[in-house]
Amino acid sequence: MNWSEVKPALRFLGIFLGVYLVLNLIYGLWIESLGTAPDSVTRSVSSQVAAILQNANYPAGIRDNPAGPTIFLLRDEQIILNVFEGCNGINVMIVFLSFVLAFGGKKSSLMWFVPVGFLVIHFSNLARIFGLYWLSEQNDQLFYYYHKYFFTALIYLIVFILWWIWVTRLSQYAAKPSKT
Repeated sequence: MNWSEVKPALRFLGIFLGVYLVLNLIYGLWIESLGTAPDSVTRSVSSQVAAILQNANYPAGIRDNPAGPTIFLLRDEQIILNVFEGCNGINVMIVFLSFVLAFGGKKSSLMWFVPVGFLVIHFSNLARIFGLYWLSEQNDQLFYYYHKYFFTALIYLIVFILWWIWVTRLSQYAAKPSKT
């Protein structure tokens, strides 16, 4: 085996794991520092979902869970959904960013693609929580399946599509049009 053949894969793995582990460590330390208080990102995501629900004529609101670091999504003061830190989309964004940085590309492309990717992930996550709220209210028997499998797969499909766009169109390895 030739070192030059393996070097790009090892570089990718090193950058991916390095970025992923460092960002997750920082994020985890920040979450741990809050103790039993919910974090501001989860609160913001929950508020945005409540606003979307209100615009869709659902009498929705939010309230901090007094017993733990979560946010209650409410309908007329009744708890419909309990939003945890893992529901705010940050971990998915960390995975997305780690891959894009590890794969490499022009800084100018990174500067616009990463924020666009974060926005796509964020709005997809808002739609996911909206769907879970609706599902919890309408048919809570299907809630576990949709929460655990369907919406998780859908979010990661969206991330995969973003990665595909990065790799095939914007990365340093993207096929360049031939000049004839």
